[in-house]
Amino acid sequence: MVLQYVMIVWRKRKGVIDMSQEITVLTKQAQDFSITLQNLQKEISKVIVGQEKIIEKLIIALISQGHVLLEGVPGLAKTLLVQTLADCINSKFVRLQFTPDLLPADILGTKIYDHNSTSFQTIKGPIFSNFILADEINRAPPKVQSALLEAMQENQVSIQGETHQLEKPFFVMATQNPVESEGTYKLPEAQVDRFMFKILISYPTIEQESEIIQRFTEDISYKVSRILSDDKLLEIQDFIPKIYADEKIRNYITQIIDATRFPNNYGLQLSNLIEYGASPRASIWLTISAKANALLQGRGYVIPKDVQDVVYEVLRHRIILTYEAESEEITTDDIIQKIIEKITVP
Repeated sequence: MVLQYVMIVWRKRKGVIDMSQEITVLTKQAQDFSITLQNLQKEISKVIVGQEKIIEKLIIALISQGHVLLEGVPGLAKTLLVQTLADCINSKFVRLQFTPDLLPADILGTKIYDHNSTSFQTIKGPIFSNFILADEINRAPPKVQSALLEAMQENQVSIQGETHQLEKPFFVMATQNPVESEGTYKLPEAQVDRFMFKILISYPTIEQESEIIQRFTEDISYKVSRILSDDKLLEIQDFIPKIYADEKIRNYITQIIDATRFPNNYGLQLSNLIEYGASPRASIWLTISAKANALLQGRGYVIPKDVQDVVYEVLRHRIILTYEAESEEITTDDIIQKIIEKITVP
């Protein structure tokens, strides 16, 4: 299929084929991948009751090579969710419990002196895995939180001057309790911006909670199967950039991002509520995640709804509110909603 795609692009450049035929081929490949991802979603749902949208967004981030910050009160199965995802994929999983006394070396690793070889040996930390769960990341001080910066951005870590590449796939899901919880540290903006998505997890419905009670009090266990191999996941990740996004879609995305910086230009009275707008990294992630959403729906091209489906997760942690907005209990989701309603859909 990849060879067929390459041939079509070559022919297109030669003027033998038009864009519609190329999109047809991309859509056919996207449909094949979508079936696999839908099976993955169903497998996770065997363990996780409800939270279908959360699972979907988690898969989108995974195939986009992004990372996720998941926020919710304790006891909402945040840890179980990422562990189940890792169990469905043939990859290495590690859970890091962030605490106030954690050190960067506990995550990245360090060098120790070996008396036998009379030299320093590098001891790699737990971050050298495929799936990393940074549990309660905001319970560790900023120095420890920042230890993840290089790994999440560059897929590498530096240990006392030596750079080590991380194995692919590499996926970080950090959980945090609401900042009002006791014993938490607010994540620095530079750290938060490294996350592709910030997902808010809410309480289950009454029906879902009844099923949860039954599962965990009557010894009902569900064992998930390996749905996705590492090679297949990497193939899907490599395919995401090929999904077609028209110039109108790109303009739509840039207008949304620009409206967070200069709302007055779009007739939005939000300047007194926004301290800082979204960075260009937001434009990149919004485009990539829209492409991933299109693939999940079995399309080789992006439509405006793909952008709208992921815009909240991409922007809610990248818009910095003023004190006035916080005092009036206005959230970033409220700001995003006003922007989406105002910007003309192509």
